[in-house]
Amino acid sequence: MQSLIVILVLSYLVGSIPASVWVGKLFYGIDVRQHGSGNAGATNAFRVLGWKAGLLSTLIDLGKGLLAAGVIASLRIDDLPAGFEFWHIETFVRLLAGVAAVMGHMFPIWARFKGGKGVNTSAGVLFALTPGTMCITLAVFFIVLFSSRYVSLASLSAAIAYPSTIAIRKYVFGIDRIDPSLLVIGIVLALAIIIAHRANIQRLLHGQENRIRSFRPARGMHGRGEI
Repeated sequence: MQSLIVILVLSYLVGSIPASVWVGKLFYGIDVRQHGSGNAGATNAFRVLGWKAGLLSTLIDLGKGLLAAGVIASLRIDDLPAGFEFWHIETFVRLLAGVAAVMGHMFPIWARFKGGKGVNTSAGVLFALTPGTMCITLAVFFIVLFSSRYVSLASLSAAIAYPSTIAIRKYVFGIDRIDPSLLVIGIVLALAIIIAHRANIQRLLHGQENRIRSFRPARGMHGRGEI
């Protein structure tokens, strides 16, 4: 179990990198948690600092998930007990590493355990595992985003679309190579994202959620183009 613990700890620490917070402080001298929605995610970086900071934060958050599930999880696993063999061990460990990275993003040790909502990091994890399914999920995200102009609604829709697509591909179309653990962890990640968006859900229900007014590159409330 020692190697699995090392993988989970490393994945959590990588996931804990608070991209938007560090980008804001390094390039703008601004803590995004003190402006906009107060959230430490890339969406608030777009809102507060502009598209350059938001894009950089997004790429870093995606990279955290890719690094955890695609690289860190490939560390040698040779001491797992037989009980872990009910699913494909490589896929299962990569998923566990991805979940650890998402938890790190949501509760980062480097930022007093106050992080973002985990959408971009989850996307990075799932891209490392199922790029085809993630392309479908991304299509859902952008369709909802451009039709509703709500980032939160698009994120929630994508979170639900991923396990739904996995289930349809495996149990309707009979694609056997899809490991059942992908469905289980996909549901867990979706629930975590939904819980993290509970305030957004309340605002959506009451018609108080912020909409994207324009899809032109955002300058941000405090963006000055330092990057």
